[in-house]
Amino acid sequence: MKIIKRSGTEVAFDLTKIINAIRKANNEVSEDNRLTDAQIDYISRKVEALAGDLNRAVNVEEIQDFVENQIMDQKAFAVARKYITYRYTRTLVRTSNTTDAQILSLIECNNEEVKQENSNKNPTVNSVQRDYMAGEVSKDLTRRILLPSDIVRAHDEGIIHFHDADYFAQHMHNCDLVNLEDMLQNGTVISGTLIEKPHSFSTACNIATQIIAQVASSQYGGQSITLTHLAPFVQVSREKINRSVREELASVKASEKLIDEITESRLLEEIRKGIQMIQYQVVTLLTTNGQAPFVTVFMYLGEARNERERKDLALIIEETLKQRIQGVKNEAGVWITPAFPKLIYVLEEDNVKEGSPYFYLTELAAKCTAKRMVPDYISEKKMLEYKVDKNGEGHCYTCMGCRSFLTPYVDENGKPKYYGRFNQGVVTINLVDVALSSGGDVEKFWKIFDERLELCYRALMCRHERLKGTFSDAAPILWQYGALARLKKGETIDKLLYGGYSTISLGYAGLYECVKYMTGKSHTDDEAKPFALSVMQYMNDKCKGWKQKENIDFSLYGTPLESTTYKFAKSLQKRFGIVKGVTDKSYITNSYHVHVSEPIDAFTKLKFESEFQQLSPGGAISYVEVPNMQDNIPAVIAVMQFIYDNIMYAELNTKSDYCQVCGYDGEIQIAEEDGKLVWECPHCHNRDQAKMNVARRTCGYIGTQYWNQGRTQEIKDRVLHL
Repeated sequence: MKIIKRSGTEVAFDLTKIINAIRKANNEVSEDNRLTDAQIDYISRKVEALAGDLNRAVNVEEIQDFVENQIMDQKAFAVARKYITYRYTRTLVRTSNTTDAQILSLIECNNEEVKQENSNKNPTVNSVQRDYMAGEVSKDLTRRILLPSDIVRAHDEGIIHFHDADYFAQHMHNCDLVNLEDMLQNGTVISGTLIEKPHSFSTACNIATQIIAQVASSQYGGQSITLTHLAPFVQVSREKINRSVREELASVKASEKLIDEITESRLLEEIRKGIQMIQYQVVTLLTTNGQAPFVTVFMYLGEARNERERKDLALIIEETLKQRIQGVKNEAGVWITPAFPKLIYVLEEDNVKEGSPYFYLTELAAKCTAKRMVPDYISEKKMLEYKVDKNGEGHCYTCMGCRSFLTPYVDENGKPKYYGRFNQGVVTINLVDVALSSGGDVEKFWKIFDERLELCYRALMCRHERLKGTFSDAAPILWQYGALARLKKGETIDKLLYGGYSTISLGYAGLYECVKYMTGKSHTDDEAKPFALSVMQYMNDKCKGWKQKENIDFSLYGTPLESTTYKFAKSLQKRFGIVKGVTDKSYITNSYHVHVSEPIDAFTKLKFESEFQQLSPGGAISYVEVPNMQDNIPAVIAVMQFIYDNIMYAELNTKSDYCQVCGYDGEIQIAEEDGKLVWECPHCHNRDQAKMNVARRTCGYIGTQYWNQGRTQEIKDRVLHL
């Protein structure tokens, strides 16, 4: 069994430390109030058993809570007071400096919680450590100075989660849709250097990667670009290449057909190099937070403004899919699955059915999904139904990063606008805690729900107020040079925070466990489903009320919990103990999802979750877990076609692994070692994480490092839906 110390260091459980701590308190009271040696031994063994029952690494605070409770159970109240006083004294000492131990442990790579916090950041790398060091300082300032104490307390207790506190001290926002069109067509400035409109497709791709890196270093969430904004430069290159070919063949009376054939051949090679540049630059670039830019690439034929641009966009999409199918090489020279860029492919009337003009792209997308887990799929049909602006017109557009969607917006000229907009931040409510706090009393549930939502509202307004007054100079690439706006130097971003230009997100997690506790059934049960939908509608109504009050677009968001799923689970166990079917896992369920262990087929799952996705306008994604589908592409396409008709945004989860020791490229398994879940090659039994490549989708995006024990257990518990 493992113990997580306050510094984050993971150590083996040591029973003698508990015994010594109890004896120390015991020796400070009179003999007639003391525990016997037998009682001390019983308490220690009981604490060990309670910790073991959790089936995960236990932190020091949890151990000390167990000790306190067991001393009290023995009626040794004088000893308990001494023990509690000692804990309180040590807490006061620690709070005088809350960051030193954390920082030192992460520098020495001893901090297990930090090591498993982000599945796409390697904490042994200097740049990541610098980001984490800055994050610890930011969190300390946020906790002690910037946030009200009741919000900090609620965050600590797992009642809510105040996301990205490690960036809150700075005036930074969450995620955005980059207006690449404005920056490429009208020029931009990167690090004080003027970048003019590119004169070729390959140059446009190069500039795009530089923009992506700059944007990623100026905010902390995901960003999205669309290939449509690169499509016009295909024609620019075509004309340039055509002129060059004509000059080369000037002495030969070449036919127009030959000139066009040579032109198109060279153009395809330029497209190949340009897309390769984007893929490799995104994978190899390191932003200031020490990871590859969290970027999503959108592929939507319907965005093209004319038939020529549509055909050129199809060429770009085709090459993007082909290169992702191939993957990238790891240090051993083996083709593996990269985490980024994430790809989204729009299913539309012209590509979804066999015989449609661009069905060949859909077949290619299916092969890519089967091998590399991307692209994910947006149904144009359903999105046009869901995302309707004030003029009654539906729109189809990409999310920001992995799932955060903007609300429909019409500018002062009556035109829809999405690129250049952003999200201010997220605060998530733990729905499971609301349910458990109510004790199953429905009336009490809604009262507590109201109180918790009010807490979230105040926390979200803290995020908003933190951004208010931010000068455009804080991130010129965003606010001055076109990524999000063209504000003047010295101008604040305030006007972009109101009226729906940007959004702010109320996240939620654990709907399944919430409903399970309140009704005794899964929300997939017809008797429990109405309660689940009423919870969703209630949060939407709250967002609507806040929007009217503040003129800010509050929006309900299906939170992509990564490390927080483990944090919430531990908090629930601490507050309520083990409740079967509710708190007996080391994770809680993301957003509205069907529980990962619940048997359900792919089509039923997607159809069921579509109702809940519609009630998550701020963003959500559904998925189906599938086996290796590389030899069954028609089945993949069948799922894609079902997505088109039934749900706005969904993905297929498969596996993509490689063992560097033996060359095994099947599924790396999860095994147990000394009470801890670890990854193991089933062929050679290699357990060295540095010598294997594991790619899993955990929160809508692919993780390629490793996950905390809660998320690892969730991955282990997943059942196949197909």
